[in-house]
Amino acid sequence: MKKTAHYIIRFRKAILAVTLLITVVFAYFLKDLEVDPDVFNYLPDDDPAASLFNEIGRTYGGNYIAMIGLEADNVFSLAMLEEVRMLTDSLEIMEGIGSVTSLTNVIDIKGSEWGIDISTLVDPWELPETREELDSLRRYTLSQDMYRGTLVSADATFTTIMVRIAEGTDKISVARRIKDFVEASNSAPVKEVYYGGLPFTLLSLSDIIMDDLLLLAPLTALVIILVLFIGFRSWRGVLLPLVTVGFSTIWTMGLMGMLSIRLSIISDVIPVILLAVGSAYTIHVINRIRETPGATLRIRIRESLSYIITPVLMASITTMIGFVSFIFGSYLTMISTFGLFTAAGIVFALLLSVTFAPAFLSMFPGKGNDPIFNNSKTGKGIHSGGLLRRTGKLVLAHPGRVITVWAIIIAAGIAGILLLERKVDMIDYFKPDDPTHIAEKMFREKFGGSFPVYIEVIGDVQSPAVLKKMDKAATFIEKHGAVTHTQSVADLIKEMNDLMLEGASIPDEKTKIQQLWILLQGETIMEQLVNYDLDAGLVSGTFNTGDVTVMDRFVEDLKEYLEKESTPECRMQLTGLPSLYLKIDKSIVNSQFQSLAYALVLVLLVVSLLLRSFASGTYSLIPILATLVVLFGFMGLTGIPLDIATVLVGSVSIGIGVDYSIHMISHLNHEMKKHGKLEGSITHALNITGRSIILNVLAVSLGFLVLLFSNLVPLKHFGLLVAVTMVTSAAAALTLLPAAMLKIQSMKGTKKNEQK
Repeated sequence: MKKTAHYIIRFRKAILAVTLLITVVFAYFLKDLEVDPDVFNYLPDDDPAASLFNEIGRTYGGNYIAMIGLEADNVFSLAMLEEVRMLTDSLEIMEGIGSVTSLTNVIDIKGSEWGIDISTLVDPWELPETREELDSLRRYTLSQDMYRGTLVSADATFTTIMVRIAEGTDKISVARRIKDFVEASNSAPVKEVYYGGLPFTLLSLSDIIMDDLLLLAPLTALVIILVLFIGFRSWRGVLLPLVTVGFSTIWTMGLMGMLSIRLSIISDVIPVILLAVGSAYTIHVINRIRETPGATLRIRIRESLSYIITPVLMASITTMIGFVSFIFGSYLTMISTFGLFTAAGIVFALLLSVTFAPAFLSMFPGKGNDPIFNNSKTGKGIHSGGLLRRTGKLVLAHPGRVITVWAIIIAAGIAGILLLERKVDMIDYFKPDDPTHIAEKMFREKFGGSFPVYIEVIGDVQSPAVLKKMDKAATFIEKHGAVTHTQSVADLIKEMNDLMLEGASIPDEKTKIQQLWILLQGETIMEQLVNYDLDAGLVSGTFNTGDVTVMDRFVEDLKEYLEKESTPECRMQLTGLPSLYLKIDKSIVNSQFQSLAYALVLVLLVVSLLLRSFASGTYSLIPILATLVVLFGFMGLTGIPLDIATVLVGSVSIGIGVDYSIHMISHLNHEMKKHGKLEGSITHALNITGRSIILNVLAVSLGFLVLLFSNLVPLKHFGLLVAVTMVTSAAAALTLLPAAMLKIQSMKGTKKNEQK
């Protein structure tokens, strides 16, 4: 390490030049960053439910449905029908749209003196004008299950226009064009417009992600500036950590742009993590320089680097482990990608903190009265000395009491864990007053929700047996209670057969079905119900809740039913948003347990190898295990669920929080080699390393608390939870860790005395 420190000082000019060159190159690729907030795109390509969902989209004209809700005093007025007609006609010719369904173009099957008349509910060229005509249309529409609660609310104050986004198009761009057009076309009879369905949800997420990037990263930097200035009372002590971590952030995000890796709902927090975490390495380097005696600045830099590189390297490796664990423990590629590139950012922050930062200080030493270099002024800054001295006295005098207090805290955490919940519904990502949240609640209340459920029935769709299977499957899912508004070609055949006075049932002869089928040929709705070859059809429905328990029960019951009802001539398979949400839910649970297990084992091995002591590796886990219990207990007690973002906190806490344990253990081992007494080593470590830990935990915690200003609820929770775990892990490293070491030493001493 002394040789490494020597070369860093010797080649400082080259280090500065190369760093600036690399930063310029990566900064160029920042322009190529794009956003993809669709969590379903991050399911593995070979996932059966996701593959079938996408295949259905290609076969039946799109599976992403954008819903435009129009509120009015009375939907059945001439002005409102004209507005619906105008929007329908305009959207139908918009690029990227597969089909549009509304009151003015929906199919209507009626009996006539010639038999069966198939037309539209409303003649778009001759809209009803008189009050009598409008009232008649209202009565008829609300009497039909096909329209009531699907296209118009039961109280006739809401109507919806359902837009299928064409498969293979940019859903977010199409949703933005739809929204912009509707906003520009809004007319007097429309009181309020609501945008629901997955495309509009993804649009809102995309906008929020970009807004968060522009707001949260600068805000985090400002918070860290304030903390560092209070801690070091030196502009070098402030700017140098920010510059190094700023460069590492540019390298990381630029690398993502270079490799065409899109930003997901969680990867937009990478800059915040790097700002909050990456600055810690430079803080430790600077703090060690100011605490190291020496005749000249370069000597102090060389001496401090020869010591600090090892603990900073260990801290960065264990932090990387916390993020790399997501690569092995996650089913969603967005989580593994987040872990990979955050780990890369940690590597960049480490390299810059031990090369660029000391090279810069050596090249630009500044004035002699700078508190960062003047040992006589190290007492300035955060006044943590008194607190640390009192902490040391408490730990040394009463280690048993310290352990007892932590045992009580851990017991409370275990009780809270039993209350922990899981959530995967995207609507929970938005604050209650967000327009997207409000719109989704409205659609669930008035129209039964916006989650499509699909059963693909493979077989001859003109066969009576297959159509009866379709009809039976639709009845089964409607009886389940969570699904509304089922639709299939079987419904149309039953309705037409009823108009032929043969009852609302599927004819027993294929020839009769084919005769009725001729009347449906050319109707747009058929493209959404059957494939071109007529060897597969779709039963669709709307799921009305995002409750994971309800989804799980529904999917399991339906899978069992479809397995039992399927035959060689008629195979049935399930997909839809409930199935995909359950995949995400299981991924969240698996990610949590697997990533935690990987992280804990890897941290134990790495710390043991680097410190050449299995005991040191075991000691490092004590604060981490206590912190994890407190973390999940806090989530359970406060009602914060496990979701797409908070599932990351456990492994992140291991990766970041173990830094404090490593710095304490490294310092204790260093002092023990010098003096051989644990008590004196604890006092020295608390006074020196303890100060860096307090400064670091303030910077990291306050940096992550900036996420409370995010417009995404999971990221708000993520920021709060990381802050809680950082404070907890720091407190455990400064109190529980030395208390446990003292207690273990005492027990070993007692055992030796007994053996004598």
